[in-house]
Amino acid sequence: MTSTDQTNEPARAPALGRLFVALADIKLAHSVFALPFALLAAVMVLPGENKIGARDAAVMLALVVVCMVFARTWAMIVNRVADARFDAGNPRTAGRAFARGALSRRDGALMLAGSAIGFCAAAAGFGVLDGNWWPLALSLPVLAWIALYSFTKRFTWLCHVFLGGALAASPLAAVIAVNPGALVHAEAGRSVWWLAAMVLFWVAGFDVIYALQDLDFDRDAGLNSMPARFGWRGAAWVSRGFHALALVALGVAWFVEPRFGWIFGVGFTIVLGALVMEHIVLARRGRDGIPMAFFTLNGVVSIALGVAGVADVLL
Repeated sequence: MTSTDQTNEPARAPALGRLFVALADIKLAHSVFALPFALLAAVMVLPGENKIGARDAAVMLALVVVCMVFARTWAMIVNRVADARFDAGNPRTAGRAFARGALSRRDGALMLAGSAIGFCAAAAGFGVLDGNWWPLALSLPVLAWIALYSFTKRFTWLCHVFLGGALAASPLAAVIAVNPGALVHAEAGRSVWWLAAMVLFWVAGFDVIYALQDLDFDRDAGLNSMPARFGWRGAAWVSRGFHALALVALGVAWFVEPRFGWIFGVGFTIVLGALVMEHIVLARRGRDGIPMAFFTLNGVVSIALGVAGVADVLL
């Protein structure tokens, strides 16, 4: 081993280690919340076999996945960097990497740059593959939109709706990437809009539940949230209202999309049961029920609906 190798090797390992620390901190596996909806929307509007081959379709779907992972990584790193000061003062979040100093702002800047470059490069892939440069043209506005949520807690208790809007962009963005004209001209476009509405209200509803953990801290720190504004009971009812609207939007999507049949109906039933259970768990167990209500049951919602929708479209 040369002296150059001995010098460079220690420098690479800490950088890689910091990357793994960041990925663990933002819980990369939670991409599951929005990813199934993006893939479902993309499958719904894929051009017919006479316009696109199976290989190109697979590449497009793979690019959708890559874009989703980079976009969520970007949004979560923005959140961790922006909220580091608040996280450090909150006992629940004080162990987060940026809050405890395990990662620096410079680390955050580098990871944000890498995420943005990766997202834009994947978006450009649609132009290279199919001549569709809309994803690249809209990539920076999309990154700005999904980063906005992290700052909304400073000025509005509607921050949960902004988060819902950020995730609701995923099925719409997937359609623009795969078949942009379908969003306004194809029959499937109508159901995609309703799916996006479902995602908005569903995410806003479970984010209200998540924010219940920080009710007292948000009030003391001057941060805005529905729990801080309306209290535990009021916020719980707001969450129920959001989830009721999500079910209505999902029902309309089922009604207007002729390819959604009994399999999607099974998915709808699972979603209904999971959301009802979510609020039962919260009502009975209070703060102790939030991990199950937030993570487990909402993971069931996204996976069940994504699988059911894709199955109905393809079978």
